[in-house]
Amino acid sequence: MIRLEKRPQPSRAFSLATPLLAVLATMFFGGLLFFALGKDPLASIQTIFWEPLFGEFSFFYRPQLLIKGAPLVLIAIGLSLGFKAGIWNIGAEGQYIMGALFGAGVGLAFYPVEGFYVFPLMVLAGAFGGWLWAMIPALLKVKFGTNEILVSLMLVYVAEQFLASMSLGLMKNPEGFGFPGSRNLQQYASAHNADLIAGTGMHWGVVAAMIAVIFAYVLLTKHRLGFAIRVTGEAPRAAKFSGVNPTRLVLICMGMSGLLAGLAGLFEVSGPAGQVTIDFNVGYGFTAIIVAFLGRLHPVGILLAGLLMALTYIGGDIAQSKLGLPAAAIQVFQGMLLFFLLALDMFTNYRLRLGRTEAA
Repeated sequence: MIRLEKRPQPSRAFSLATPLLAVLATMFFGGLLFFALGKDPLASIQTIFWEPLFGEFSFFYRPQLLIKGAPLVLIAIGLSLGFKAGIWNIGAEGQYIMGALFGAGVGLAFYPVEGFYVFPLMVLAGAFGGWLWAMIPALLKVKFGTNEILVSLMLVYVAEQFLASMSLGLMKNPEGFGFPGSRNLQQYASAHNADLIAGTGMHWGVVAAMIAVIFAYVLLTKHRLGFAIRVTGEAPRAAKFSGVNPTRLVLICMGMSGLLAGLAGLFEVSGPAGQVTIDFNVGYGFTAIIVAFLGRLHPVGILLAGLLMALTYIGGDIAQSKLGLPAAAIQVFQGMLLFFLLALDMFTNYRLRLGRTEAA
């Protein structure tokens, strides 16, 4: 008989080891998946995790780690603050889209005026767009008691419709020969989020991600609001007695997560993506949930997890072109990481017991 027995206290050692065990389990079972697809499992895993860092063209792929990792870290930091308090914003993808639309809208409105003030205004607009979209589920929750998980998730599909509408309508490039999509912001110097150091991938989005990591760490360890976030997630009843205002906490956590997701969208549309298109969003908002939990909701852990997930993105692209792996297999591989993380995380609070059950 195999049964689960609750531990007297959560295992700190298992909690720290779970992310590493989840990565190893993902490699093993991902290798089996690739083998089932007729590919060499060892070559596939090596291509995903080794080629971007030490392969023949690593000089090109390494800067991509920062480019891919920055939006994941930015979004995951915002989500982690809410998750720690038991506030579940699952709609960061929609907030990411709206941040991009608001920010790009400001840049396109100024086109072709050149000025130092254009990009800062785009940053403010992007942050506002993400914050505004996150306030919808936040206000519905505090006023009417709705479920923020469902509302924020459904708003992702509304945001995607806005994205398609803008790509085909208001933001459509008048000089684009009828093709959907906005003007290319990379060709508009005042609105372009270019590399601060050429060829390194270090743009303002990377700087913002690093600032967000430092800010979140200080907030959670040194500030009263960080204490309120932690105590609300760990002991809700104790939070009530300590004077934590749950309404204000929902608004703050949802607002910060939306703001950071909006910034991620703005930095992406003005930099690597370059323009508003129908398929602009690539799932960063959902992948950031994996990053947040893989990093144990800790700012430094999220930074490392974001780089790891960026590595799977880049390595997955290499594996598709070099080994012929289908894109769906790479997505399943990434999904395995969250599956094993959640499955193994159960053993932080429970242990397996083997033995017979006694008759009542």
